[in-house]
Amino acid sequence: MERWATFDCYGTLIDWNGGIRRELARVFGEERADALLHRYHGLEPQLEADGTRSYREVLTEAMRGLGAPDGEQEALANSLPSWQPFPEVRAALEESRSGGWKLAILSNSDRDYIDASMDSLGVPFELAIVASEIGSYKPGHRHWERFFEQTGAPREGHVHVAASRFHDVAPANELGLRSVWINRLDEPAEPKPTRELTDLSRLADTLDELVPA
Repeated sequence: MERWATFDCYGTLIDWNGGIRRELARVFGEERADALLHRYHGLEPQLEADGTRSYREVLTEAMRGLGAPDGEQEALANSLPSWQPFPEVRAALEESRSGGWKLAILSNSDRDYIDASMDSLGVPFELAIVASEIGSYKPGHRHWERFFEQTGAPREGHVHVAASRFHDVAPANELGLRSVWINRLDEPAEPKPTRELTDLSRLADTLDELVPA
C-alpha cells in the first residue's frame, strides 16, 4: 500500500508567523508588529472566504486593511518567497521519504509561492495543490478532494500534517482523515487531532505509528 503524507506549508514547514511579523515590523515598526500580526490573523480568513482572490491578492488586501502606506501594500506579498523553513523540517521530510512516504503539499497559496518555498525546503514532493488553482481555501474540503482525485491515494494510507486547527485539523476530522497537529505555540488541542507534536523532529516515527509499512 502506498503511504502518503500531505502537509500544510506556511506555519507547518515554513515559518509563516516569523515571515509576516518581520515584514510588519519593517513597515509599521517593531512596537506595533505583534498587535498587527494578531489583526492579520483575523483579516486573512475573511479575505479568503469566497475563494476568488489569489493569495498574492489576499496578502496585499490584508496589508491595505492594516493601513500600510502607498508603496508598501504589496510588501508582504513580495516578501513571501524569502520566508524560511523551520530548522528541523528538512531532516524530518528526508527521513519520512527514506521510510517510503510520498509527500504532497496542500496550501492556501499560489503556484509561484509554493515553487519558491519548495526550493527553500530542498526536499522533493510528489505534488502540490494550491488554492489559486482550485478556487477554494482551506478549511474548505476541495484541497483533499483534488489530492485524492489526482493521486488515487488510499485513505487508510494517508496522514495530513499541519499547524492550523481551523484550516487543517477541523476539516481533516470532518473528512474522517488522520492528522498530525504541529503545535508550535502550545495551544489547547481543540478540535483534537489524531496525534500532536511540538515540531516535526519526531514526524517519521509518528507517521509510521499511524500507518505501519
